Amino acid sequence: MTPEDDSAYFQRLGDNSFRATEHVGGAWDTATQHVAPALGLMVHAVEDDRGRRREAGLVMGRLSYDILGTMPVDVVDIEVEVVRPGRTVELVEARLSHGGRDVVRLRVWLLQSGQTDHLAGTALPPLPPPDEVPAWDPTTVWPGGFIASVDLRRHLHEPGRGTYWVRSRIPLLVGEEVSALAATAGLLDIANGMVTRADPTEVAFPNVDLTAHLLRAPRGGWTGFDTTVSFGAGGLGITSTVLHDLDGPLGTMSQALTIRPV
Repeated sequence: MTPEDDSAYFQRLGDNSFRATEHVGGAWDTATQHVAPALGLMVHAVEDDRGRRREAGLVMGRLSYDILGTMPVDVVDIEVEVVRPGRTVELVEARLSHGGRDVVRLRVWLLQSGQTDHLAGTALPPLPPPDEVPAWDPTTVWPGGFIASVDLRRHLHEPGRGTYWVRSRIPLLVGEEVSALAATAGLLDIANGMVTRADPTEVAFPNVDLTAHLLRAPRGGWTGFDTTVSFGAGGLGITSTVLHDLDGPLGTMSQALTIRPV
């Protein structure tokens, strides 16, 4: 791999095959991938499939990922299938695998777009803009290539509660343009580790899924998170987030956690 090939999270090897670079190194285990960039790559694959099959008109309203396991920093494959075809509503599934084993499954609702500007509105409160939030170095808590690849500005209200802005310094794919939605989706899984409720050297709290419901397409660049992490008494937890961009609230997101003292 040349230095140029190493300038993004993934390098395309074929129609459905991608090589991960060192920038996807994980936070729980640096020898495995942080799943965040792979989630963005899957959105890119779904968008590519949609563009080949049909004209524009359907937009992504929900992204629902099930994370079935871990994967090394290696080659992954993505297959896309239409589960429920339709003219105005479509359900699409993408499967990301390593060595023939499914690692992440994504189900996307594609919904008819329309002009509803006159109806738009939300009571979700806005975030202070990034330039009003202090910079914070997440590598003081987490290792790995992915965490090291982002800029982050954070206000921690208390353990498990905070607001922050994140942007990546490198692209998703070598030499390939991706949408603002795919780039944003490649940041979403960072949410579970940015306002930790417990020291990750003492308690493991990985998420087994991620579901985002969107109000609109993001503009790209800085992505804002208004996050609350909750731990239950029986080994379960939830990371709940309101997503933002510089235009305001963008959607909501949740992650189911398995809590494991170490």
